[in-house]
Amino acid sequence: MDALSEANGTFAFHLLKSLCQDNPSHNVFFSPLSISSALAMVFLGAKGNTAAQMSQALFLNTEKNIHQSFQSLLTQVNKPGAQYLLRTANRLFGEKTCQFLSTFKDSCLQFYHTELEQLSFAKAEESRDHINDWVSKQTEGKIQELLTKNSINAQTRLVLINAIYFKGKWNEQFDERYTEEMPFKINQKEQRPVQMMFQEATFQLNYVKEVHAQVLELPYVDGELSMIILLPDDNVDLNSVRRSQC
Repeated sequence: MDALSEANGTFAFHLLKSLCQDNPSHNVFFSPLSISSALAMVFLGAKGNTAAQMSQALFLNTEKNIHQSFQSLLTQVNKPGAQYLLRTANRLFGEKTCQFLSTFKDSCLQFYHTELEQLSFAKAEESRDHINDWVSKQTEGKIQELLTKNSINAQTRLVLINAIYFKGKWNEQFDERYTEEMPFKINQKEQRPVQMMFQEATFQLNYVKEVHAQVLELPYVDGELSMIILLPDDNVDLNSVRRSQC
């Protein structure tokens, strides 16, 4: 799974660079694993030039058993009994008049824990509501309308959906009494007041001189998962940190 982890990391940094290209000062929020696992599922059914382009875009080594590695990774991510709730779910929705190979459907279920449900996209709004209901259930109601109006129509043949949900408690809890309004820097020239949490504790902290930024690790309960925060130096723009990482 080391090869897959390296591929996913490289893919994440390149995707971040691409997403920041048009609006480098805007906020970006995305789940690289959700995107790479969803595309890898499509890769299961790809051949020839399409397969070659997809493996190149995902930085996958096709000599390795990529799909078994994704199976292990997704099983680990969705493991039961953890102190946190982390759920990533893929699902395929196909046009019911189309014939999908049973080998493809079986492989999706085996490696990506994904079923293919067939709908009538001629009833576009009914199908859209059905898919949105599935997403809402997978995200505890946090995402209620993933597919907007007119996003699918009678010509749609396959919809690939990924939903991710996370809820965890800090290993070192923040005391609400110490939350207060403080200035938050948006860029080098602009800042605005926001409610900021505060605590004094011992954490993993380092300085990466190549990108001129501090790196802080805030672990969740049991230390299996952490939030990693990069704080650039006062005179360093966040865009330069992003470019250095990519």
